[in-house]
Amino acid sequence: MTERRIIHVDMDQFFAAVEQRDKPELKGLPVAVGHDAARGVVSTASYEARRFGVHSAQPIQTAKRLCPQLVIVPPRFHIYKEVSAQIHEIFHDYTDLIEPLSLDEAFLDVTENKPGIELAVDIAREIKQRIKAQTGLAASAGVSYCKFLAKIASDWRKPDGLTVVHPQRALEFIDQLHVDRIWGVGHKTAEHMHRMGIFTGADLRRCSETHLVQEFGKMGRVFYEFARGIDPRPVISEWERKSVSCEQTFAQDIYQPSAVTIELYHTVLELVRRIEKSGFEGRTLTLKVKFSDFQQITRSLTTDHLFRTKDDILPVAKQLLRQVDISREHPVRLIGLGVSGHKDEPVAVAAEPEWVELDLPFEPWPE
Repeated sequence: MTERRIIHVDMDQFFAAVEQRDKPELKGLPVAVGHDAARGVVSTASYEARRFGVHSAQPIQTAKRLCPQLVIVPPRFHIYKEVSAQIHEIFHDYTDLIEPLSLDEAFLDVTENKPGIELAVDIAREIKQRIKAQTGLAASAGVSYCKFLAKIASDWRKPDGLTVVHPQRALEFIDQLHVDRIWGVGHKTAEHMHRMGIFTGADLRRCSETHLVQEFGKMGRVFYEFARGIDPRPVISEWERKSVSCEQTFAQDIYQPSAVTIELYHTVLELVRRIEKSGFEGRTLTLKVKFSDFQQITRSLTTDHLFRTKDDILPVAKQLLRQVDISREHPVRLIGLGVSGHKDEPVAVAAEPEWVELDLPFEPWPE
């Protein structure tokens, strides 16, 4: 069986790099792309800003405290999309097996590639050179036999890096990894692992599959396989939408139920607009609420009918909201709504409403 050859390409500080390219006066300065508002967050930070501790998803106000000289640039998503399309045109010269993860990163399966180049590292090097020549931007790339290792490798020598993890050296590479670099290991999971005495890939591989499943559920089996360099996931070039959602962060925390209900109504209208645009229809409605202390909850309800219109969604959304404790002591920072459970998927509806916890990739409203 032919060993798979997977490349992960990740653009370096993509949004900030585009801004520095188009505005030469920003070169060498600490730049954050985001909205300079009370509730604004950093989309991307330049490497100059990262030296001060500024990073993506950080509140803008925090970033400004860390780096008083920070230059904040409003995002230009239409430009980022145009540049991303240029980069994908380059990818398609080598393979059509491309799985985009976002505007600035993607997996490529080059096991069988259009130019017939034998070594994946040569393809990765050529792609990086062409991106630089055509867009003026730097990209980092990771090459390996599976997605898990290719993604980690692309981050290994940033910026403008190229790292190859050969099958024969995969376990050696994994052994030195800190567990928080392993896909699926977030902050809380990493803390849990540390309490178990797991700090590196080598520590993780010493744990039995049974023990990991007991501690982490289904993800325990994934961690067990990753620690052994096993990741059979294919590069998926045709993506099927699983949900449609939206969320909004308020300029100020709100605690009056009537005010939250008004905002919920506007969120429903935005969700309906996105449903109409995407053509997606589902049977599960999920409400997401984030409080002022950043505690977050979701409440969902699955029905036997499809959520399409305001009249379908609003009554159920209000029903979900009534299950949430909102008060002066527990004000709300953000609300979101999402629809999932494709219309063609079979559904079993309980006699009474069945509450389930879901993790939908909620999409913020464009500023």
